[in-house]
Amino acid sequence: MFNGLLAQIESGSQKALARCISLIENEAAGYEEFLQQLPPSSTPIIGITGPPGAGKSTLADALITLLVGQGKKIGVLCVDPSSPFNLGALLGDRIRMSEWYNHPNVFIRSLASRGSLGGLHPKIIEISDVMKVAPFDYVIIETVGVGQSEIEIAGLADCTVVVVVPESGDEIQTMKAGLMEIADVFVVNKADRPGADMFVKNLRLMLAPAFNKTIHEVAIVKTIASQKNGIDVLVEKIQIHLNHLTNNDKKYWLLAEKAYQLIQAKKMKGVTKKQLKEEIENTTSFNLYTFVHHK
Repeated sequence: MFNGLLAQIESGSQKALARCISLIENEAAGYEEFLQQLPPSSTPIIGITGPPGAGKSTLADALITLLVGQGKKIGVLCVDPSSPFNLGALLGDRIRMSEWYNHPNVFIRSLASRGSLGGLHPKIIEISDVMKVAPFDYVIIETVGVGQSEIEIAGLADCTVVVVVPESGDEIQTMKAGLMEIADVFVVNKADRPGADMFVKNLRLMLAPAFNKTIHEVAIVKTIASQKNGIDVLVEKIQIHLNHLTNNDKKYWLLAEKAYQLIQAKKMKGVTKKQLKEEIENTTSFNLYTFVHHK
């Protein structure tokens, strides 16, 4: 089933890449052995995250426009909210990025979050590693946009871009403990709106204590993604971070986080909430901690 797919993906076959992703999503026979054959890759992953309505998809579209204009090849994974009926992706991002759908230098795949609290897909690590084998210069992953629980992207991306808007002032306070702390680059999108400059100033003040604990300062970039304004500065800041990452301890933490997630998924394989519910229903004198201990 996986015969010859790796060579085709490495040669740039988008059809082979799409087929391989589907096989991995469905845990087709032999997919684990296929993953073990993947060669090392240094293709950087750019994660785009942030609260709903911040303009993540528009920013991703503008980012693709600039990078493709520089002759780059881009792979894009858009994690869409799942349909509550069939767990399929609602494909909102595919619509917003429709102009790239048939572009030879861009590959876009929409994935359903399938209820994942981290705003990602259950097989996102495996799928992104396959994407890195293809001849892309960058892989961009855009997450659903579910607020503080979305910090899972920090364990996957080489550069995490957190997108906020000037109206996020109150939200910033609640995000501080989670989403705020994972940013490698902050984007204040829709910066033509009133209060943008004051918002950026307050954001810098809020991040100031963190600067003292990190080797490099977290960049803050103002953009108007719908007009492609500020995107060149964003690309520059992303590249600075990626260059810094080469000699940064974070890449080892990224690998450790990926390994932890995969081991956790492997240990939980075969355990479903439906199965647990049925077992609990048939358990007399139920005690949660006793039940978990014996699993």
